Amino acid sequence: MFVPKTDNQSDLEGPHRNAGPWLCSICSQQNDTSCMSCEVCGVLRDLSLYFNNTNEPEGGAKRRNKHSGVSVLARSLFTPSSPKSKAIVFSDGFRGNKNATGHMQASLGTLHKTFMTHKQRHNIVPFKFDIPSPDDMVSIGLKSSRHLRKDIPGKMVMGDDDLVAEKDTSTDPSSSVKLDELGGNSSSVAANTRNETLILDNELQHLSLERKPKNSKAKIKKPVPVSQYKPEPWMLQGEDQEMPRQLNLAIVGHVDSGKSTLCGRLLHALGRISKKQMHKNEKEAKEKGKGSFAYAWAMDESADERARGITMNVGVAYFDTKNYQVVMLDSPGHKDFVPNMISGVTQADAAVLVVDASLGSFESGMGVNGVGQTKEHSQLIRSFGVENLIVAVNKMDSVEYSAERFNYVKSQLGIFLRSCGYKESAITWVPLSAMENENLVTAASDTRLSSWFHGTCLLEAIDSSAAPHRDVSKPLRLPICDVISSHVLGQVAVCGKVVCGAIRSDSKVLVMPSGELATVKIIERDSSRLSSARAGDNIAIGLQGIDPIHVMSGGVLCHPDYPVSVASSLELKILVLDITVPILPGLQFELHAHHAKVSASLVRIVSLLDQKTGKASARKPRMLTARQAAVVEVRLEREVCVEEFGTLKALGRAFLRSQGSTVAVGVVTRVVQVQGERAEQAS
Repeated sequence: MFVPKTDNQSDLEGPHRNAGPWLCSICSQQNDTSCMSCEVCGVLRDLSLYFNNTNEPEGGAKRRNKHSGVSVLARSLFTPSSPKSKAIVFSDGFRGNKNATGHMQASLGTLHKTFMTHKQRHNIVPFKFDIPSPDDMVSIGLKSSRHLRKDIPGKMVMGDDDLVAEKDTSTDPSSSVKLDELGGNSSSVAANTRNETLILDNELQHLSLERKPKNSKAKIKKPVPVSQYKPEPWMLQGEDQEMPRQLNLAIVGHVDSGKSTLCGRLLHALGRISKKQMHKNEKEAKEKGKGSFAYAWAMDESADERARGITMNVGVAYFDTKNYQVVMLDSPGHKDFVPNMISGVTQADAAVLVVDASLGSFESGMGVNGVGQTKEHSQLIRSFGVENLIVAVNKMDSVEYSAERFNYVKSQLGIFLRSCGYKESAITWVPLSAMENENLVTAASDTRLSSWFHGTCLLEAIDSSAAPHRDVSKPLRLPICDVISSHVLGQVAVCGKVVCGAIRSDSKVLVMPSGELATVKIIERDSSRLSSARAGDNIAIGLQGIDPIHVMSGGVLCHPDYPVSVASSLELKILVLDITVPILPGLQFELHAHHAKVSASLVRIVSLLDQKTGKASARKPRMLTARQAAVVEVRLEREVCVEEFGTLKALGRAFLRSQGSTVAVGVVTRVVQVQGERAEQAS
């Protein structure tokens, strides 16, 4: 006799049709009432409650369809795949259904009880399909909690970045409606189950294999006015007073004028190069047929430089005088490597202009048929702000130490140097021979030179240079000359000259233009560890807490509260050099500012300037020709760290180069577009 169940009662919970022991129709075994199958042969007792039967009363089908809480997975597993079915007879005479594929349709609990042994059946709990499965509970909880989080304020739940308001679903009747719509049965889900689901949702929100990518543009806070900056006491009184003052000395000049040989000979005479290293250089140079390059190889260490016989990168060396620790910057003289020369020599406090006194070589450097490198380098170092210049007239041995030749070089070059803005009193003339070690570190011993020259040797001239101005009253500014690799300094290491302010270990610095903060861990100067460094010091720094991708040559380390300006468009006051092709609006060129190099275009020519008065003489001229001064506006391909020349001279100079030549030099008069202003407008 069939006994119908209530709507909320599972199939497996319903009573059996027959009471008392039952007899198996196959083996005649008498089985207990609780057994669903024969203990001997395993034949099912009664399948009328578990299979879809065409003879089943209509109420039973309706009763099963009313269980809306059955999970989606269960419905898909136990739904007939085809309406065509085949009748099958079981041991108790019940006619079940077998679908077209040959598979029997039954509940999971029935299959367990049918095909498992008696001992194993005791611990099996039948799966209840009238309540949501664990998968459904998680998915319903995720959807409902996201919906409730948007709509109604309540308790605070921590999201990915901020605090987000969320309503307590235990007091919200709409949450039950949401569950019903998604396939769940709200009457069968307890309140504590919903709370556990929401807690699980909150934990899942925090699980992630990767962090969300940061915005490519760092948000730089609004800078504090520089006028409010006050230097700290440790900046004014240094802890490393035993260290001598630094003098950054640039060695510049025309190609093949003997710059690297002069540097190597000077270092060897001062004991900075050992005899063993010098002997090795001499041996390797003779093997390659370049015996005269032995001293030059002390500075030109790369294989390419030694193979080509020219300097390609700026070489750095140190030596001491009575008053200074000199940082010697050996700059390339070839016109193809002038950009490297600009990047290195922008750190210079003083300069040595090396001139070849040989017949024809001096004239070539002066540019008989155009602009020679002697002229171009003289103009560039003056534009760097170098006021003290030492002119080393080299290779005097090739002209028999002739006084007439020296005076000729002095008169011709002196006229051009004065036109560049050098004062006669700031120029020191020194005749010498680097190869013969004449008049380098001691007075000349050759009577052909000592008979008519009674001035100072090169080393004394360097030591007599005026002390450069050190400005610690302004916030930190350290243009990054190069990103270096060092086991001592760490994974991220940079080098450069502190142009203003001061820096010390374990302090925070802002790396621009990326806007990332970093910690200064190590400061070195000539391989000596320092606790702090001040304006004028050429140092190497090890940084921590920053990704190397944010550190690049041309960037600037600055005070976290006083960031440097980052510009994409500039107004410049320029002086056009000796050019043959006029400059027109739309010109594409390379702009060099301290160690940064960027492609740029000339937007418009604002006005021409009178070079004597500095006032505008013409508005919006069509073009610029040689030796003209003008105010122009340029647009940069990418952002560059600069300052107005009136604010900070070291970061306010610019050089314009086109087709391998320097076409103009100038200063930044106005930063047209600043990154900090755009960030503030966007917010």
